[in-house]
Amino acid sequence: MDYNKAHKAHPWHGISPGERVPEEVRAFIEIVPTDTVKYEVDKESGYLSLDRPQKFSNIVPSLYGFIPKTYCGPQMAELTNKALVRFDVAGDGDPLDICVLTEKDVTHGDVIVKARPIGGLRLLDHNQADDKIVAVLQNDAVYGAMTDIEQVPADIIRRLIHYFSTYKDIPGEHTSRMQFISIYGSDVAKDVILRSMADYKDYIAEHKD
Repeated sequence: MDYNKAHKAHPWHGISPGERVPEEVRAFIEIVPTDTVKYEVDKESGYLSLDRPQKFSNIVPSLYGFIPKTYCGPQMAELTNKALVRFDVAGDGDPLDICVLTEKDVTHGDVIVKARPIGGLRLLDHNQADDKIVAVLQNDAVYGAMTDIEQVPADIIRRLIHYFSTYKDIPGEHTSRMQFISIYGSDVAKDVILRSMADYKDYIAEHKD
């Protein structure tokens, strides 16, 4: 046995984002639509941890996770600054989030899927860039042939926007933490992915022991 491969790879640092990035990516899925709590990868151990119960009845309308070996830093945030004509928006310091559309019932997270990026949602989380790449599951019977977010039914996009605009709200507070800015297509999504991969390389270089 090769004991170097006997341990579970860290989902953020130990899994390849794929050989055909950005045309196709591997996504690590943390949450599925049937989850009533929010799971998130623990950055230190790589295991799924319970982040918080969902406060409202809204559920994530797609598979949701992140692209390995990405980091939302200054190169990725530059696009948000340009879109808003600002200079003060930073990345949120997390891996790049991704929503994967599929007609299949995937019953649990902690899985890797192959997906094709078709667009994205530009959002701010406390004035930090918190983009959500929108992708389709490779070879999916319903979504698999889509190449741009304009081909996705408007109601699906509205569900995604509503979820990500409200899922961090705290009951009793009247201000929303998340601010939806805009939708972008596949070309911009691929640029965001490549920038987040470059940010990851810089992040790792800066944090080497």
